[in-house]
Parts: sequence; C-alpha cells; structure tokens
Amino acid sequence: MLDRILMILLGPILLAQGKKVRKETPFLPEPPGERIGIAGQGPLLRLLVVGDSSAAGVGAVHQDLALLGQIVSRLSQDYTVEYRLEATTGSTTRGTVRRLKKLDPEKFDIAVTSLGANDSTRMISVDKFMEDQERLVNLLKDDFGVKWVVCSPLPPMHIFPAMPQPLRWVIGRKAMSLNKVLGPWLGSQPGCNFLEREFSLDVRLMATDGFHPGPEAYEIWGEAMAQRIKELMEN
Repeated sequence: MLDRILMILLGPILLAQGKKVRKETPFLPEPPGERIGIAGQGPLLRLLVVGDSSAAGVGAVHQDLALLGQIVSRLSQDYTVEYRLEATTGSTTRGTVRRLKKLDPEKFDIAVTSLGANDSTRMISVDKFMEDQERLVNLLKDDFGVKWVVCSPLPPMHIFPAMPQPLRWVIGRKAMSLNKVLGPWLGSQPGCNFLEREFSLDVRLMATDGFHPGPEAYEIWGEAMAQRIKELMEN
C-alpha cells in the first residue's frame, strides 16, 4: 500500500529522475572472457552462475576479475570446476527463468544467483518477486539437477550514487523489502542458501557508473561466495 502511495505522490519526480539517470549514467559493457570452461583439479564441481549485469561482471575489465572468475579461481584450488555463466544486463528474475528454459538440460551441483536489482527498479511487488524466485529455484533443481542454490542478496541500492534522491530512497527501500522476504524464504527451502551480506558495499569500491561493483568489490563478493560453496560441498 505504501509503495503505491509513494508512486502516486512522487511519480512525476521519479519518472523524470529515472530518465535522467538512464541518459547520463555511463554505459559499462559486460566484460570479455570465457563463460564456459573447466579449471582446477580435484573432485568435480559443476557450477552455474545466473543473473543480471552484476553476475555478468559489469564493472570489471575481464571475467577473470568478475564474480565468475573470482569464484572459480578459489574453488579450482580444491576442485575441478566445470563452470557456465548465464547472465545478461537488465535481466529480472522472470527474464532469467525464460532464458534458462531455452537452454538444453545440463546438470550442475551448485547454482549461484544474483538477481533483484532490476526487479527493484521496476518496482515489482514482493508477491510477484517471490513467485518468480520460486519458479527459478524449482527450475534449477528440476531441470538442471542443482543440489544447492546459493542466492546473493540484493545490493544496497539505497547507497547507489548513480541515483539522485528521492529515486535512490524509493528504489533502495524496494530492494530492502525484497531482501527481507527472500532471505527467510530461502532458509526454509531445502537445498537453498542465502549469502547474508557479510560485507558492506563501500561506495568507494563501486564501478565508475555508480551502479555496479568494481573489481575489489567483486573480489570480496567472490571470496565470500566461494567460501560458502566450499562449506556446503563439505557438509
């Protein structure tokens, strides 16, 4: 209810600010680098990373320095990692489900997800967001044989310098509301794990567009994700 009231009261301002942000924010491309491959030695670990522009590594100069590369470089010290990245700029949870449904079935042990930022900017309702998340989790388990889905939290959009106020406050509030429901739900689902934000995204670690992680932020994120995956695989 409150979200609808805010949209009515602030609608014209938010619309104008949104257009300005899209026009003035520097465009950063998805970095080059292998999205499918094998690395390391040891027991086999099949890894699928899915999501939006952050999962795709926007803000890094190469996939080796992006989320995928940071995770693989750490896991490959103990495992033979077969990896695949299915992520694209602008993707929502629902869009990711549609994308994955078009792929040929392939088996993975772990799926890492990074979604929600674009759901937030589209002001999707909590109910619809959770319906889409449930579809995604079920698809990963049923069609891709995933044993563990490890979900990244939504980013702290309330601090994103690319967005002016009150747009930043409204979008940030939406992201926090989705996070608040997503974490407990994942905790109640077998084979699901929520990577509680064990680190804060310092504005100084963001990319030049003020919207994506920079290389150091990807390193911190990738290290936390790889550690969580190791814990799950060892238990």
